[in-house]
This record gives sequence, structure tokens and C-alpha cells, in this order.
Amino acid sequence: MKNIFKSFDNYLIRLINDRIKNDFLDKFMYRVTDLGGAIFSTVFSIILVLFGNATIRLIGLEALVVLGLSQIVVQSLKLILSRERPYTIIEHLNTFGISLKDYSFPSGHTTASFSIATVLALNIPNVLLLTYLIATIIGVSRIYLGVHYPTDVLAGIILGVGSSILVHIFLLQYIEEFASVFGLIY
Repeated sequence: MKNIFKSFDNYLIRLINDRIKNDFLDKFMYRVTDLGGAIFSTVFSIILVLFGNATIRLIGLEALVVLGLSQIVVQSLKLILSRERPYTIIEHLNTFGISLKDYSFPSGHTTASFSIATVLALNIPNVLLLTYLIATIIGVSRIYLGVHYPTDVLAGIILGVGSSILVHIFLLQYIEEFASVFGLIY
């Protein structure tokens, strides 16, 4: 089973990082990847809370809770599993000068982007295609930049979607009560 995942990772990382490489994607992927980063994800969610109507504020709070919980899981798994990043193992990957000090599995950027995409899709179904398209591009960018294996990204998708669904089902009532107590929703 381990060999199947390794073959999958090696094939897809070569395909995405090397074979489809071009000048446009080099610039695009380098920039779009930041949309899944901690700063953008957090600031985006806080903007929803600060500037949205009651419904949007609640969505922003839900996103913040999901980001917090999912990133605790991500960072814990990174420490427990200690999977080296692909550019430290696979020779001749295009790394774009990126050097990260933490571990690879799972992808935190992908987890964050799919967390937000799922929260938005659960609350505003009309944006489902757009949000998942953006999240998918962010996940692919992590492979394109050589900082994650495809299975890191796949795990990030599962964590992001799963944590969002769990929070929506089991914690949304408490988030709403919190928001109501603090006057964020009416």
C-alpha cells in the first residue's frame, strides 16, 4: 500500500512540478499559494466578522473556529509524522527558492483553503463551485511549487472539508450563541 502512495506521489509531483511548468504558471502559482496561508485566511475571516451583516459575521466566526481547530490538527500531524518536504528528497524539483522549516504532511495551506471554501459552500451554496475551484488551485500550487506531495494536499482537502462539516453540524449552535451574547448577530 505504501508503494502505491509513493508511486502516486512521485508521478503527480513530476507531472505538476515539471511537465506543466511554464512562465505564466511560475508567477501565478507563486502568488496564488498565499491565498491559503495563515495570514490571508485569518484576515479574510476577520474581515467577514468586522464588516459583514449578521449572517456574514456568523460565517466569519465559523470560519475562524474551523481554521483554529483544523490548524491544530495539521500542526500536530506535522510534528507526529515528521514527513520531509519533497524538495529535500526528490532531486531536480523546481522549488522557486522556497525553503520551509516545518514538515510536509498534511498541507496547511490546502487545509485552510478547503476549510474556508467548505464553510462558505455550506452557508452560501451559490459560491460552491467558485470557492472549491480557488481552493483546488491553491492545493495544486503547493505541488507545483515543490513544497508538498499530492498526498499532503489530499490529506489537507480531507481535513479542511471534514473539519468544516463537523464544526457546522456540532458547533455552529455554540458559535451562534457566542455571537449573540457579544452582539455580533441580532
